[in-house]
Amino acid sequence: MSKTRTRFAPSPTGRMHVGNLRTALYAYLLTKHEGGQFVLRIEDTDQERYVEGAIDLIYRALQETGLTYDEGPDKDGGFGPYVQSERMSSGLYMDYAKKLVDLGEAYYCFCTPERLASLKSRTDSEGGEFAAYDKHCLSLSREEIEENLKAGKPYVIRLNIPNEGETAFHDEIYGDISVPNEELDDMILIKSDGYPTYNFANVIDDHLMGITHVVRGNEYLSSSPKYNRLYSAFGWDVPVYVHCPLITNEDHQKLSKRSGHASYEDLLAQGFLPEAVVNYVALLGWSPTDNREIFTLEELVEAFDYRHINKSPAVFDIEKLKWLNGEYFKKMDDETFYQKALPYLKEAVTGPYDMHVLADMVKTRILVFPDIAEQLDFIDSIPAYDVELYRHKKMKSDPEKALTILKEVVPLIQEQVDFSNDALFECLKNYAVDHEYKNGTVMWPVRVALSGKASTPGGATQLLELFGKEESLRRLADGIRLLEAAQS
Repeated sequence: MSKTRTRFAPSPTGRMHVGNLRTALYAYLLTKHEGGQFVLRIEDTDQERYVEGAIDLIYRALQETGLTYDEGPDKDGGFGPYVQSERMSSGLYMDYAKKLVDLGEAYYCFCTPERLASLKSRTDSEGGEFAAYDKHCLSLSREEIEENLKAGKPYVIRLNIPNEGETAFHDEIYGDISVPNEELDDMILIKSDGYPTYNFANVIDDHLMGITHVVRGNEYLSSSPKYNRLYSAFGWDVPVYVHCPLITNEDHQKLSKRSGHASYEDLLAQGFLPEAVVNYVALLGWSPTDNREIFTLEELVEAFDYRHINKSPAVFDIEKLKWLNGEYFKKMDDETFYQKALPYLKEAVTGPYDMHVLADMVKTRILVFPDIAEQLDFIDSIPAYDVELYRHKKMKSDPEKALTILKEVVPLIQEQVDFSNDALFECLKNYAVDHEYKNGTVMWPVRVALSGKASTPGGATQLLELFGKEESLRRLADGIRLLEAAQS
Protein backbone atom coordinates (compact mmCIF):
# COMPACT_ATOMS: atom_id res chain seq x y z
CA MET A 1 0.00 0.00 0.00
CA SER A 2 1.73 3.16 -1.20
CA LYS A 3 -0.44 5.84 0.42
CA THR A 4 0.40 7.15 3.85
CA ARG A 5 -2.10 5.86 6.40
CA THR A 6 -2.16 6.91 10.03
CA ARG A 7 -4.61 6.06 12.75
CA PHE A 8 -5.91 7.48 16.00
CA ALA A 9 -6.75 4.55 18.25
CA PRO A 10 -8.11 5.84 21.57
CA SER A 11 -9.46 3.72 24.38
CA PRO A 12 -12.86 4.89 25.72
CA THR A 13 -11.67 5.28 29.30
CA GLY A 14 -12.71 8.87 30.05
CA ARG A 15 -12.09 12.38 28.83
CA MET A 16 -9.83 13.24 25.90
CA HIS A 17 -6.43 13.88 27.48
CA VAL A 18 -4.36 16.65 25.93
CA GLY A 19 -1.71 14.06 25.05
CA ASN A 20 -4.28 11.96 23.20
CA LEU A 21 -5.53 15.02 21.34
CA ARG A 22 -1.96 15.83 20.29
CA THR A 23 -1.49 12.24 19.07
CA ALA A 24 -4.65 12.52 16.98
CA LEU A 25 -3.59 15.92 15.68
CA TYR A 26 -0.07 14.85 14.70
CA ALA A 27 -1.37 11.68 13.03
CA TYR A 28 -3.91 13.78 11.13
CA LEU A 29 -1.37 16.43 10.11
CA LEU A 30 1.22 13.88 9.05
CA THR A 31 -1.08 11.98 6.73
CA LYS A 32 -2.91 15.02 5.35
CA HIS A 33 0.40 16.75 4.64
CA GLU A 34 1.32 13.76 2.48
CA GLY A 35 -2.13 13.29 0.93
CA GLY A 36 -2.89 10.11 2.86
CA GLN A 37 -5.75 8.73 4.94
CA PHE A 38 -6.58 9.22 8.61
CA VAL A 39 -8.28 6.31 10.36
CA LEU A 40 -10.24 6.26 13.63
CA ARG A 41 -10.19 2.96 15.50
CA ILE A 42 -11.80 2.48 18.90
CA GLU A 43 -9.72 0.18 21.12
CA ASP A 44 -12.22 -1.03 23.70
CA THR A 45 -10.76 -4.40 24.67
CA ASP A 46 -9.95 -3.25 28.22
CA GLN A 47 -13.45 -3.77 29.59
CA GLU A 48 -12.46 -2.97 33.17
CA ARG A 49 -11.47 0.61 32.26
CA TYR A 50 -14.35 1.26 29.84
CA VAL A 51 -16.29 4.43 30.72
CA GLU A 52 -19.85 4.90 29.55
CA GLY A 53 -20.16 7.87 27.22
CA ALA A 54 -16.41 8.09 26.53
CA ILE A 55 -16.85 7.12 22.88
CA ASP A 56 -19.21 10.06 22.41
CA LEU A 57 -16.53 12.34 23.87
CA ILE A 58 -14.05 11.03 21.29
CA TYR A 59 -16.41 11.75 18.41
CA ARG A 60 -17.26 15.18 19.76
CA ALA A 61 -13.60 16.19 20.24
CA LEU A 62 -12.64 15.12 16.72
CA GLN A 63 -15.63 16.92 15.21
CA GLU A 64 -15.09 20.16 17.14
CA THR A 65 -11.37 20.27 16.40
CA GLY A 66 -11.85 19.55 12.71
CA LEU A 67 -9.86 16.31 12.73
CA THR A 68 -12.08 14.60 10.19
CA TYR A 69 -11.24 10.94 9.73
CA ASP A 70 -11.47 9.19 6.37
CA GLU A 71 -12.34 5.82 7.85
CA GLY A 72 -13.88 4.83 11.16
CA PRO A 73 -16.81 3.10 12.85
CA ASP A 74 -19.26 5.20 10.82
CA LYS A 75 -17.10 5.44 7.67
CA ASP A 76 -16.21 2.03 6.33
CA GLY A 77 -13.17 2.11 4.11
CA GLY A 78 -12.93 -1.64 3.59
CA PHE A 79 -10.82 -2.40 6.67
CA GLY A 80 -13.57 -2.62 9.29
CA PRO A 81 -14.91 -3.20 11.78
CA TYR A 82 -13.18 -0.20 13.33
CA VAL A 83 -14.14 -1.10 16.91
CA GLN A 84 -11.94 -3.81 18.41
CA SER A 85 -14.68 -5.54 20.38
CA GLU A 86 -16.61 -5.95 17.13
CA ARG A 87 -13.56 -7.51 15.47
CA MET A 88 -13.42 -10.18 18.17
CA SER A 89 -16.55 -12.00 17.00
CA SER A 90 -14.62 -13.52 14.11
CA GLY A 91 -11.99 -14.96 16.45
CA LEU A 92 -9.45 -12.77 14.68
CA TYR A 93 -7.06 -12.11 17.56
CA MET A 94 -7.18 -15.64 18.94
CA ASP A 95 -6.43 -17.04 15.48
CA TYR A 96 -3.32 -14.87 15.17
CA ALA A 97 -2.21 -15.74 18.70
CA LYS A 98 -2.55 -19.46 17.97
CA LYS A 99 -0.58 -18.98 14.77
CA LEU A 100 2.26 -17.58 16.88
CA VAL A 101 1.97 -20.60 19.18
CA ASP A 102 2.32 -22.89 16.16
CA LEU A 103 5.38 -20.91 15.06
CA GLY A 104 6.96 -21.25 18.50
CA GLU A 105 6.77 -17.50 18.99
CA ALA A 106 4.13 -17.69 21.72
CA TYR A 107 2.90 -20.20 24.33
CA TYR A 108 0.01 -21.03 26.63
CA CYS A 109 0.44 -20.00 30.26
CA PHE A 110 -1.73 -21.63 32.93
CA CYS A 111 -0.10 -20.04 35.96
CA THR A 112 -2.51 -18.97 38.68
CA PRO A 113 -2.66 -15.38 39.99
CA GLU A 114 -1.21 -16.71 43.25
CA ARG A 115 1.88 -18.10 41.52
CA LEU A 116 2.42 -14.88 39.56
CA ALA A 117 2.10 -12.88 42.78
CA SER A 118 4.70 -15.09 44.43
CA LEU A 119 7.12 -14.39 41.58
CA LYS A 120 6.79 -10.68 42.16
CA SER A 121 7.14 -11.09 45.94
CA ARG A 122 10.29 -13.16 45.49
CA THR A 123 11.77 -10.61 43.09
CA ASP A 124 10.99 -7.77 45.49
CA SER A 125 12.49 -9.62 48.45
CA GLU A 126 15.67 -10.21 46.49
CA GLY A 127 15.98 -6.51 45.77
CA GLY A 128 15.17 -6.86 42.10
CA GLU A 129 13.44 -4.16 40.11
CA PHE A 130 11.93 -6.26 37.35
CA ALA A 131 9.43 -9.03 38.08
CA ALA A 132 9.61 -10.78 34.71
CA TYR A 133 7.65 -13.96 34.11
CA ASP A 134 9.95 -16.97 34.48
CA LYS A 135 8.74 -18.87 31.37
CA HIS A 136 7.47 -21.67 33.60
CA CYS A 137 4.76 -22.78 31.15
CA LEU A 138 7.05 -22.64 28.12
CA SER A 139 8.35 -26.08 29.09
CA LEU A 140 4.91 -27.72 29.17
CA SER A 141 4.56 -30.63 26.78
CA ARG A 142 1.93 -30.66 24.05
CA GLU A 143 0.08 -33.34 26.01
CA GLU A 144 0.03 -31.23 29.20
CA ILE A 145 -1.23 -28.23 27.26
CA GLU A 146 -4.01 -30.21 25.59
CA GLU A 147 -5.00 -31.74 28.91
CA ASN A 148 -5.21 -28.32 30.59
CA LEU A 149 -7.24 -26.90 27.72
CA LYS A 150 -9.59 -29.88 27.74
CA ALA A 151 -10.09 -29.45 31.48
CA GLY A 152 -11.05 -25.83 30.95
CA LYS A 153 -8.16 -24.53 32.97
CA PRO A 154 -7.84 -20.69 32.69
CA TYR A 155 -4.94 -19.55 30.54
CA VAL A 156 -3.32 -16.64 28.80
CA ILE A 157 -1.14 -16.68 25.70
CA ARG A 158 2.28 -15.08 26.09
CA LEU A 159 4.85 -13.87 23.57
CA ASN A 160 8.04 -15.93 23.72
CA ILE A 161 10.95 -13.48 23.90
CA PRO A 162 14.48 -14.95 23.97
CA ASN A 163 16.48 -14.41 27.14
CA GLU A 164 19.60 -13.51 25.21
CA GLY A 165 20.43 -10.93 22.58
CA GLU A 166 18.83 -7.59 21.86
CA THR A 167 15.79 -6.19 20.08
CA ALA A 168 16.36 -3.02 18.08
CA PHE A 169 13.99 -0.59 16.45
CA HIS A 170 14.10 2.83 14.81
CA ASP A 171 12.00 5.81 15.80
CA GLU A 172 11.85 8.93 13.63
CA ILE A 173 12.24 11.21 16.66
CA TYR A 174 14.44 9.23 19.06
CA GLY A 175 16.58 7.41 16.49
CA ASP A 176 17.88 3.85 16.78
CA ILE A 177 17.10 2.16 20.08
CA SER A 178 18.28 -1.26 21.24
CA VAL A 179 16.98 -3.09 24.31
CA PRO A 180 18.50 -6.24 25.89
CA ASN A 181 15.97 -9.07 25.64
CA GLU A 182 16.53 -9.93 29.29
CA GLU A 183 14.76 -6.66 30.13
CA LEU A 184 11.67 -7.64 28.14
CA ASP A 185 8.87 -9.60 29.74
CA ASP A 186 6.95 -12.32 27.90
CA MET A 187 3.96 -10.04 27.47
CA ILE A 188 0.44 -11.41 27.43
CA LEU A 189 -1.23 -11.48 24.02
CA ILE A 190 -4.58 -13.03 24.94
CA LYS A 191 -5.99 -12.49 28.43
CA SER A 192 -7.81 -15.11 30.48
CA ASP A 193 -11.16 -13.60 29.45
CA GLY A 194 -10.34 -14.29 25.80
CA TYR A 195 -9.81 -10.62 24.99
CA PRO A 196 -6.56 -9.53 23.34
CA THR A 197 -4.32 -7.15 25.24
CA TYR A 198 -4.02 -3.61 23.96
CA ASN A 199 -0.48 -4.23 22.73
CA PHE A 200 -1.34 -7.35 20.74
CA ALA A 201 -4.58 -6.11 19.16
CA ASN A 202 -2.82 -2.87 18.32
CA VAL A 203 -0.21 -4.61 16.17
CA ILE A 204 -2.68 -6.95 14.47
CA ASP A 205 -5.06 -4.12 13.58
CA ASP A 206 -2.33 -1.76 12.42
CA HIS A 207 -1.08 -4.42 10.01
CA LEU A 208 -4.49 -5.45 8.71
CA MET A 209 -5.55 -1.82 8.25
CA GLY A 210 -2.41 -0.98 6.30
CA ILE A 211 -1.16 1.63 8.78
CA THR A 212 2.15 2.98 7.48
CA HIS A 213 3.01 5.48 10.24
CA VAL A 214 2.30 4.95 13.94
CA VAL A 215 2.13 8.18 15.94
CA ARG A 216 1.92 7.83 19.72
CA GLY A 217 3.29 9.15 23.00
CA ASN A 218 6.81 8.30 24.11
CA GLU A 219 5.44 6.23 26.99
CA TYR A 220 5.11 3.51 24.34
CA LEU A 221 8.82 3.54 23.54
CA SER A 222 9.43 0.78 26.07
CA SER A 223 6.77 -1.41 24.42
CA SER A 224 8.06 -0.91 20.90
CA PRO A 225 10.66 -3.74 21.05
CA LYS A 226 7.82 -6.15 21.84
CA TYR A 227 5.80 -4.76 18.95
CA ASN A 228 8.75 -5.31 16.66
CA ARG A 229 9.13 -8.90 17.81
CA LEU A 230 5.50 -9.47 16.83
CA TYR A 231 6.02 -7.95 13.39
CA SER A 232 9.13 -10.04 12.96
CA ALA A 233 7.40 -13.23 14.10
CA PHE A 234 4.67 -12.77 11.52
CA GLY A 235 7.11 -11.63 8.82
CA TRP A 236 5.32 -8.30 8.44
CA ASP A 237 6.74 -4.89 7.51
CA VAL A 238 7.28 -2.62 10.51
CA PRO A 239 5.50 0.77 10.28
CA VAL A 240 7.31 4.08 10.67
CA TYR A 241 7.36 4.96 14.38
CA VAL A 242 6.85 8.57 15.49
CA HIS A 243 6.93 8.86 19.27
CA CYS A 244 5.94 12.25 20.66
CA PRO A 245 7.63 13.82 23.70
CA LEU A 246 6.09 13.93 27.14
CA ILE A 247 3.81 16.85 28.02
CA THR A 248 4.48 18.31 31.47
CA ASN A 249 2.98 21.05 33.60
CA GLU A 250 4.80 24.24 34.55
CA ASP A 251 6.58 22.33 37.35
CA HIS A 252 7.90 19.82 34.80
CA GLN A 253 5.71 17.06 36.21
CA LYS A 254 3.62 14.82 33.96
CA LEU A 255 0.40 16.59 33.03
CA SER A 256 -2.28 15.05 35.23
CA LYS A 257 -5.95 15.55 36.06
CA ARG A 258 -4.90 17.57 39.11
CA SER A 259 -3.54 20.30 36.84
CA GLY A 260 -7.10 21.29 35.93
CA HIS A 261 -6.33 21.48 32.23
CA ALA A 262 -5.24 17.96 31.34
CA SER A 263 -8.16 17.20 29.05
CA TYR A 264 -9.78 18.79 26.04
CA GLU A 265 -13.06 18.97 27.96
CA ASP A 266 -11.32 20.77 30.84
CA LEU A 267 -10.12 23.44 28.44
CA LEU A 268 -13.54 23.92 26.86
CA ALA A 269 -15.07 24.30 30.33
CA GLN A 270 -12.48 26.98 31.10
CA GLY A 271 -13.61 29.00 28.08
CA PHE A 272 -11.04 28.14 25.44
CA LEU A 273 -11.90 27.88 21.74
CA PRO A 274 -11.38 24.47 20.07
CA GLU A 275 -9.36 26.05 17.26
CA ALA A 276 -7.05 27.80 19.74
CA VAL A 277 -6.56 24.54 21.64
CA VAL A 278 -5.65 22.75 18.40
CA ASN A 279 -3.20 25.51 17.46
CA TYR A 280 -1.54 25.40 20.87
CA VAL A 281 -1.42 21.61 21.13
CA ALA A 282 0.31 21.49 17.73
CA LEU A 283 3.16 23.51 19.24
CA LEU A 284 3.62 21.11 22.18
CA GLY A 285 6.62 19.33 20.76
CA TRP A 286 6.65 20.55 17.16
CA SER A 287 8.35 23.70 15.93
CA PRO A 288 7.65 25.32 12.55
CA THR A 289 10.73 26.45 10.66
CA ASP A 290 9.73 30.14 10.79
CA ASN A 291 8.85 30.22 14.53
CA ARG A 292 5.31 31.22 13.65
CA GLU A 293 2.74 30.73 16.42
CA ILE A 294 -0.75 31.22 14.99
CA PHE A 295 -2.08 28.69 12.46
CA THR A 296 -5.40 27.58 11.10
CA LEU A 297 -5.80 23.82 10.80
CA GLU A 298 -5.31 24.08 7.04
CA GLU A 299 -2.11 26.04 7.57
CA LEU A 300 -0.88 23.41 10.02
CA VAL A 301 -1.43 20.70 7.42
CA GLU A 302 0.65 22.71 4.95
CA ALA A 303 3.48 23.45 7.40
CA PHE A 304 3.67 20.23 9.44
CA ASP A 305 6.79 18.11 9.12
CA TYR A 306 7.02 15.37 11.76
CA ARG A 307 10.81 15.45 11.47
CA HIS A 308 10.70 18.75 13.37
CA ILE A 309 9.13 17.16 16.44
CA ASN A 310 11.41 17.62 19.45
CA LYS A 311 12.67 14.97 21.87
CA SER A 312 12.52 17.22 24.92
CA PRO A 313 9.39 17.28 27.10
CA ALA A 314 6.89 19.97 26.13
CA VAL A 315 5.70 22.28 28.90
CA PHE A 316 2.00 23.06 28.89
CA ASP A 317 1.92 26.79 29.64
CA ILE A 318 -1.67 27.74 30.42
CA GLU A 319 -0.84 31.45 30.25
CA LYS A 320 0.55 31.03 26.73
CA LEU A 321 -2.63 29.24 25.72
CA LYS A 322 -4.70 32.08 27.19
CA TRP A 323 -2.75 34.61 25.15
CA LEU A 324 -3.26 32.55 22.01
CA ASN A 325 -6.97 32.20 22.76
CA GLY A 326 -7.24 35.98 23.13
CA GLU A 327 -5.64 36.41 19.72
CA TYR A 328 -8.31 34.13 18.25
CA PHE A 329 -11.01 36.27 19.85
CA LYS A 330 -9.55 39.37 18.20
CA LYS A 331 -9.51 37.72 14.77
CA MET A 332 -13.03 36.31 15.07
CA ASP A 333 -15.85 38.10 13.26
CA ASP A 334 -18.18 40.00 15.59
CA GLU A 335 -21.30 37.90 15.09
CA THR A 336 -19.48 34.59 15.67
CA PHE A 337 -17.92 35.98 18.83
CA TYR A 338 -21.30 37.25 20.00
CA GLN A 339 -22.95 33.85 19.56
CA LYS A 340 -20.17 32.06 21.44
CA ALA A 341 -19.98 34.68 24.20
CA LEU A 342 -23.74 35.03 24.72
CA PRO A 343 -24.12 32.35 27.45
CA TYR A 344 -21.35 34.03 29.46
CA LEU A 345 -22.81 37.49 28.87
CA LYS A 346 -26.22 36.38 30.12
CA GLU A 347 -24.63 34.91 33.21
CA ALA A 348 -22.61 38.06 33.92
CA VAL A 349 -25.35 40.64 33.26
CA THR A 350 -29.04 40.37 34.11
CA GLY A 351 -30.10 43.94 33.30
CA PRO A 352 -31.83 45.00 30.07
CA TYR A 353 -28.65 45.82 28.16
CA ASP A 354 -27.81 45.23 24.52
CA MET A 355 -25.75 42.04 24.55
CA HIS A 356 -24.24 42.84 21.15
CA VAL A 357 -22.82 46.05 22.59
CA LEU A 358 -21.42 44.22 25.60
CA ALA A 359 -19.87 41.59 23.32
CA ASP A 360 -18.16 44.29 21.26
CA MET A 361 -16.86 45.91 24.44
CA VAL A 362 -15.21 42.79 25.86
CA LYS A 363 -14.06 41.07 22.67
CA THR A 364 -10.49 42.40 22.65
CA ARG A 365 -10.15 42.50 26.44
CA ILE A 366 -10.66 38.88 27.43
CA LEU A 367 -8.45 35.81 27.10
CA VAL A 368 -11.08 33.19 27.96
CA PHE A 369 -14.86 33.45 28.09
CA PRO A 370 -15.15 33.39 31.92
CA ASP A 371 -13.15 36.66 31.96
CA ILE A 372 -16.39 38.31 30.81
CA ALA A 373 -17.80 38.14 34.34
CA GLU A 374 -14.92 40.19 35.79
CA GLN A 375 -14.99 42.65 32.92
CA LEU A 376 -18.69 43.36 33.39
CA ASP A 377 -19.09 43.02 37.15
CA PHE A 378 -20.04 46.71 37.44
CA ILE A 379 -22.92 46.61 34.98
CA ASP A 380 -25.75 45.35 37.18
CA SER A 381 -24.49 47.11 40.29
CA ILE A 382 -21.49 49.31 40.91
CA PRO A 383 -18.96 47.85 43.38
CA ALA A 384 -17.89 49.75 46.48
CA TYR A 385 -14.80 51.85 45.79
CA ASP A 386 -12.53 54.39 47.44
CA VAL A 387 -12.41 58.03 46.37
CA GLU A 388 -8.67 57.64 45.79
CA LEU A 389 -9.67 55.87 42.59
CA TYR A 390 -10.35 59.34 41.16
CA ARG A 391 -6.67 60.17 41.57
CA HIS A 392 -4.72 59.57 38.36
CA LYS A 393 -1.38 61.24 37.78
CA LYS A 394 -1.34 60.77 34.02
CA MET A 395 -4.92 62.04 33.66
CA LYS A 396 -4.10 64.92 36.04
CA SER A 397 -7.05 63.94 38.16
CA ASP A 398 -7.65 63.99 41.91
CA PRO A 399 -10.78 63.73 44.07
CA GLU A 400 -11.18 67.50 44.38
CA LYS A 401 -10.88 68.18 40.66
CA ALA A 402 -13.07 65.16 39.92
CA LEU A 403 -15.84 66.57 42.09
CA THR A 404 -15.71 69.90 40.27
CA ILE A 405 -15.80 68.25 36.84
CA LEU A 406 -18.65 65.89 37.71
CA LYS A 407 -20.79 68.72 39.07
CA GLU A 408 -20.23 70.73 35.90
CA VAL A 409 -20.77 67.92 33.35
CA VAL A 410 -23.92 66.45 34.91
CA PRO A 411 -26.13 69.35 33.67
CA LEU A 412 -24.62 69.00 30.20
CA ILE A 413 -25.34 65.28 30.16
CA GLN A 414 -28.83 65.93 31.48
CA GLU A 415 -29.53 68.30 28.59
CA GLN A 416 -28.12 65.93 26.00
CA VAL A 417 -30.81 64.76 23.56
CA ASP A 418 -28.64 62.56 21.36
CA PHE A 419 -27.31 59.97 23.80
CA SER A 420 -25.12 58.14 21.33
CA ASN A 421 -21.43 57.56 22.01
CA ASP A 422 -20.31 60.02 19.31
CA ALA A 423 -22.61 62.80 20.49
CA LEU A 424 -21.67 62.31 24.13
CA PHE A 425 -17.97 62.29 23.28
CA GLU A 426 -18.39 65.56 21.37
CA CYS A 427 -20.22 67.05 24.36
CA LEU A 428 -17.52 66.15 26.90
CA LYS A 429 -14.71 67.06 24.49
CA ASN A 430 -16.20 70.55 24.03
CA TYR A 431 -16.42 70.92 27.80
CA ALA A 432 -12.74 69.94 28.08
CA VAL A 433 -11.74 72.49 25.43
CA ASP A 434 -13.79 75.25 27.09
CA HIS A 435 -12.13 74.58 30.46
CA GLU A 436 -8.66 73.91 29.04
CA TYR A 437 -8.63 70.31 30.22
CA LYS A 438 -7.24 67.34 28.40
CA ASN A 439 -9.91 64.87 27.32
CA GLY A 440 -8.66 62.28 29.77
CA THR A 441 -8.97 64.67 32.68
CA VAL A 442 -12.72 64.89 32.02
CA MET A 443 -13.35 61.30 30.96
CA TRP A 444 -11.57 59.73 33.93
CA PRO A 445 -13.90 60.86 36.75
CA VAL A 446 -16.95 60.17 34.58
CA ARG A 447 -15.81 56.60 33.96
CA VAL A 448 -14.94 56.01 37.63
CA ALA A 449 -18.33 57.31 38.76
CA LEU A 450 -20.13 55.10 36.23
CA SER A 451 -18.18 51.92 37.00
CA GLY A 452 -16.31 52.18 40.29
CA LYS A 453 -13.32 50.68 38.47
CA ALA A 454 -9.99 51.87 37.13
CA SER A 455 -10.32 49.77 34.00
CA THR A 456 -13.45 49.08 32.00
CA PRO A 457 -14.32 47.62 28.60
CA GLY A 458 -15.30 50.83 26.90
CA GLY A 459 -14.60 54.46 27.71
CA ALA A 460 -16.69 56.98 29.58
CA THR A 461 -19.01 57.92 26.73
CA GLN A 462 -19.51 54.30 25.68
CA LEU A 463 -20.65 53.56 29.23
CA LEU A 464 -22.96 56.57 29.20
CA GLU A 465 -24.60 55.28 26.03
CA LEU A 466 -24.83 51.76 27.44
CA PHE A 467 -26.47 52.80 30.71
CA GLY A 468 -28.72 55.43 29.19
CA LYS A 469 -29.48 58.87 30.60
CA GLU A 470 -31.42 57.88 33.71
CA GLU A 471 -29.02 55.23 35.02
CA SER A 472 -25.98 57.30 34.07
CA LEU A 473 -27.21 60.35 35.98
CA ARG A 474 -28.00 58.18 38.99
CA ARG A 475 -24.46 56.79 39.08
CA LEU A 476 -22.88 60.19 38.53
CA ALA A 477 -24.94 61.59 41.40
CA ASP A 478 -23.76 58.76 43.64
CA GLY A 479 -20.17 59.55 42.67
CA ILE A 480 -20.67 63.21 43.56
CA ARG A 481 -22.11 62.29 46.96
CA LEU A 482 -19.18 59.97 47.68
CA LEU A 483 -16.68 62.70 46.84
CA GLU A 484 -18.56 65.32 48.87
CA ALA A 485 -18.69 63.02 51.89
CA ALA A 486 -14.95 62.39 51.66
CA GLN A 487 -14.20 66.13 51.57
CA SER A 488 -16.56 67.17 54.38
